Amino acid sequence: MSGNLNINWSDVIKKEARGSSDYDLGEVQEISEDYVITERGVVDKTRFMIPKTLVSNFDGHNLHFNLSEQDSSKYKQ
Repeated sequence: MSGNLNINWSDVIKKEARGSSDYDLGEVQEISEDYVITERGVVDKTRFMIPKTLVSNFDGHNLHFNLSEQDSSKYKQ
């Protein structure tokens, strides 16, 4: 599915990541071959390593994932 998305991955660095129902997944820190690494929080940081296959779209400000709050725990680092 992610092959259909024409996302310039360098544009999503430092953008907000959102799951379904606008769930806050933090800020995009890194992009790897298959994953988007995000970080949420200032003091208690939570890192997520989310497969690119879960990206639904990028609107220029937020990178959206087909990922619920419950399912996000699988991707916490």
